[in-house]
Amino acid sequence: MPTLLHIDSSPLYGRSVSRQLTEAFVAEWKSSHPDGKVVDRDLNATPISPITADWVGAAYTPDEARTPQQKDLLALSDTLLAELQQADEYVFGVPMHNFGVPSVLKLWIDQIARVGKTFSYAEGGPPKGLLTGKKATFIIATGGIYDAQTQMASFNFVEPYLRSVFGFLGVRDATFLTTGGTAALNRGQDRDAFLAPHLQAVQTHAHAI
Repeated sequence: MPTLLHIDSSPLYGRSVSRQLTEAFVAEWKSSHPDGKVVDRDLNATPISPITADWVGAAYTPDEARTPQQKDLLALSDTLLAELQQADEYVFGVPMHNFGVPSVLKLWIDQIARVGKTFSYAEGGPPKGLLTGKKATFIIATGGIYDAQTQMASFNFVEPYLRSVFGFLGVRDATFLTTGGTAALNRGQDRDAFLAPHLQAVQTHAHAI
């Protein structure tokens, strides 16, 4: 039974473009995978604290040597890791915030980027990603236009960051679907007309994978 992990990071909910697009992706994926399972994780509804020195110490302590306090510190991380490891495919809704990813998504990444769980250090060799055989779709919404060859392209730290992080963790099959220029919706552009081609692209991709 295939499993899709659906993660949203926009705080705007009903006004969110990325949430509307991931919702369409999930609906199409369910239609194409009637025997599939979807796990939803709303990062704005999941309290995630920044990592601390104690958290790092717990993460680098062998499982069998951890104290009860260390296990408590890693409890949320372990839950998020289990969702990630058990899924075959991922879909992320990612609005651009100040040229980068939302803070809640960065906090989530800090929780799941753990040595021995999602990457390892081989003796004498480079780090090795452990999330192999996974497929990821990143649905990005940006207020401006940051496409390659545009004047603002160098300000886009969303796709390069996510591609690097997930590549490091072993996820090589990654698709990025970007809806740029969403600020036009705040200036009265018709939402349905604006989103129509992006919804089509998302649904086509969800059906194909």
